[in-house]
Amino acid sequence: MVASGRGGGIMHIGFWLVWVVAAAFMGGCATNPVTGKRELSLVSEVWELQVGAEQYGPARQMQGGDFVLDPELGDYVVGVGRRLAAVSDRGLPYEFVVINDSTPNAWALPGGKIAINRGLLSELNSEAELAAVLGHEIVHSAARHGAKGMQRGLLMQGAVLAAGLALEGEGYAALAVGGAQLAAGLLGQRYSREDELEADLYGMEYLARANYDPRAAVTLQEYFASLADGRESNWLEGLFSSHPPSAERVAANEATARRLPPGGETAEERYRRKIARILETREAYGAYDEGRKALAEGDLDGALALAEKALAAEPGEALFHGLRGDVRLRQSRYRDALINYDRALSRNDGFFDFYLQRGTVRRELGDRDGAAADLKASVALLPTAPGLNALGDLALQGGDVEGARVFFAQAAGSPSEAGRRAALSLARLDLPHHPERFLTVRTALDRDGYLVMDVVNGSPLAVDRVAVKVSYGDSGEGWRQVTMVLPGGIVPGGQALLKTRIRPPIDRESGVGKALQGVRARVVEAYPADEG
Repeated sequence: MVASGRGGGIMHIGFWLVWVVAAAFMGGCATNPVTGKRELSLVSEVWELQVGAEQYGPARQMQGGDFVLDPELGDYVVGVGRRLAAVSDRGLPYEFVVINDSTPNAWALPGGKIAINRGLLSELNSEAELAAVLGHEIVHSAARHGAKGMQRGLLMQGAVLAAGLALEGEGYAALAVGGAQLAAGLLGQRYSREDELEADLYGMEYLARANYDPRAAVTLQEYFASLADGRESNWLEGLFSSHPPSAERVAANEATARRLPPGGETAEERYRRKIARILETREAYGAYDEGRKALAEGDLDGALALAEKALAAEPGEALFHGLRGDVRLRQSRYRDALINYDRALSRNDGFFDFYLQRGTVRRELGDRDGAAADLKASVALLPTAPGLNALGDLALQGGDVEGARVFFAQAAGSPSEAGRRAALSLARLDLPHHPERFLTVRTALDRDGYLVMDVVNGSPLAVDRVAVKVSYGDSGEGWRQVTMVLPGGIVPGGQALLKTRIRPPIDRESGVGKALQGVRARVVEAYPADEG
């Protein structure tokens, strides 16, 4: 499973680590409903269902949103999925959706939430092959493979999904913040060899139970294996990344097929009829994908030409209008961009990025209320650092400092550029009121016994007018306080030495350590350097 789209970075998982660890205590040992084996179960079924329900929407958003151009195709995929779910070994609230992305991929979240990309549908040759893909994903969910991935992380010194939650790829996922980062981590998991073989085995059994030809799983794996060494990179970054084909899997599927009853539907003609529209528009989506690459590389003219080519072939696809709007936005042609985003949303009002970009354009045009409405609609679908940071800026411009602080704090959890800007804004707001959160003081005595202090700036801002309050006991065993101001500023991540004429009393038996225990020093005042 991989994320596709724009952006990149490593996610922050501290809060979710605590949450998952807490959930783990509700588990124990349980019987795998698919294999019948007793297994260690550190995450509960309640957790699985909750995570699946909560993260299915964000996961779909960060993968490109639902494919809405051909509702009949979506209904068809749902029907095939339900036919398989009806014969599965675990009753879950299964859902199936087509994702609007050209990367050949399919994925499953805990709790029966399953998706298949438009790009994979166009590579399959029959309904039975579609059923093979969906059956495989049903087993991943029913057999708790995703949950076990979390579990393995819990057993590795609390590093939940140490490989999966630290995103390696690019995409909208890298912009996600808060709870949506958990969806990004689940999508980034890599299944084990054992999980893949298990999903193949029981997925083929589901094919036979649902009266599909189980040999479709064999021919599908043979096709994937033949492509693995020579296919273009989007294959390697898609299905092959999380579901790597192998000669071992082909051989295992062959053995399973010999054991299962022969026959069953393949439904090749029906499948070709159902995917006719995505085949007819394949070239248009190819132009769109190339246009996205051109835009990322700064080739605005090339991106616009490719957007126009895609629109000429399929004017009903919202993504194509969105790409044209993104070009116009980069060109600072804001009114033209607004028209394009309006057209995109009129065709698909359920994708976060159209609201995010239109909100950006409305800010540029001075429509603060319209911008705020769009940005809130965007983060309701997928909370992202760009959306939350922009909402923080708008709140601050409107005099709502506390509201701005909330938005900036949420956005600052992202390692993206927008997250960095939010962290700066948050520090700018909080530093004058809580300097001790950002600056720390280390104390020592010089060789003459005088107190010296090393003030460390842990904020992302350069600071000056730094005041340190020192409390210490004098030789008469009294208690004294003095406030001292640094003579200069401190760069972000830097430190400054503050020398004093304070000589804490030193007991010869206890030494310097005991003397410093009687010293308390903290920063009580500091300001961003550019506000001086």
